[in-house]
Amino acid sequence: MGILSSMYTGISGLSGQGEALAIYGDNIANASTNGFKVSRPEFQDVIAKSLKGLLGGNQIGRGVRLAAVAPIFSQGSVVQTESATDLAITGDGFFVMNGVDGQSFSRNGSFHFDKDGKLINADNYHVMGFQADENGKITSKLGEISIDRTVIDARKTSEVNMFMNLDLRSDKSLVFDPLRPEKTSHFATGCTVFDTAGTAHSCTVFFNRVEDGQWQWRAMVKGDETTNGKKDELVECASGKLSYDPDGRLREQTVDKSSFNFNKGALPDQNIKFNFGEDKAHGGTGLQVTQFGTQSESYKTTQDGYTAGSLAGMTFNDDGTLTAIYTNGENINVAQVALAKFENPEGLFKTGQNRFRESRLSGQATIGSPQAGGRGRISSKTIEASTTDIASEFINLMQAQRNFQANSKVISTADEMMQDVLNLKRT
Repeated sequence: MGILSSMYTGISGLSGQGEALAIYGDNIANASTNGFKVSRPEFQDVIAKSLKGLLGGNQIGRGVRLAAVAPIFSQGSVVQTESATDLAITGDGFFVMNGVDGQSFSRNGSFHFDKDGKLINADNYHVMGFQADENGKITSKLGEISIDRTVIDARKTSEVNMFMNLDLRSDKSLVFDPLRPEKTSHFATGCTVFDTAGTAHSCTVFFNRVEDGQWQWRAMVKGDETTNGKKDELVECASGKLSYDPDGRLREQTVDKSSFNFNKGALPDQNIKFNFGEDKAHGGTGLQVTQFGTQSESYKTTQDGYTAGSLAGMTFNDDGTLTAIYTNGENINVAQVALAKFENPEGLFKTGQNRFRESRLSGQATIGSPQAGGRGRISSKTIEASTTDIASEFINLMQAQRNFQANSKVISTADEMMQDVLNLKRT
């Protein structure tokens, strides 16, 4: 009977709108959940029979059913925080988490370090990233992000890079005197070098123009800091020559000696390379240390040594690289946060706790670096807020309520008609 069928049609509407109410309520409940993505119900009509078979037309519907609950992966607002370990993804991608139930994925970047120095979320799931080697270079090895080196050992100076100009107008008749180097050299510049024990030493490099296009350089340190040295005197530990083309570019550089013998426990015969750039003899431009007709001037001096230091802080940059900052002024990369990308993120399986897992519909995760392969970028001291729009969800609630009331009217009307049918017997 059609009256009885219409009652079941109304029940399907009540059931569907009740489930829609639960979905909208879940969206509202998670309005303050970091990284939460709202969902929406998607309904389909139900066809009971066709009066003309496969010819089409005259088809009677039997209500509605909930076909899918579709998550909407839109970008949430990025909110500023004060924690350096709070991370937000702008664009596509998910953080890769590792826990007791295996690998999962999340958009919630509220992280912190545990007592073992591992980066975790509130549920103690470890954040995965690409590990750095001993020199701070990011590798392709995927593992848990952790800061293991709270103290770094001292590193001896192996190379000094110099950037400068030497005045070709200098008087080449000036003779260098090691007892009066400041007064018998055309130019001098200083730098700090470190011995094998991590002790800092002041080193001065003196330059003398000996011929047209020819310069002699000497690296000297204090005598009381070297073995067999004398106080108030400088000891020559390295020397070499620089030759220039007429255009003022470095043609060739040679090293005569390099042997630093610092005292107080440092290893003897330390070799320090003084690098004046790629000369033209080796295919370089010869423009790092030039010889032009302007005043001699040092632009920059760098070296690769440092003393021991302890962890002072940490920071993330926009490509997700975690850098440890030490008290000796060194910044060493620790790891790079990994991001997973899916062909169909809407097909991911929700596991709760702001986490997702792979499913057949989502496809396998493609894990890579931020800002590569279509993945988004990472920003520190920020968090991605929920995508719940309270105003929109309230409108959806009211619409679901009206639909629920309308379907209840279908049932009450069918009930009244059924009552009229039953009354026919009495009359």
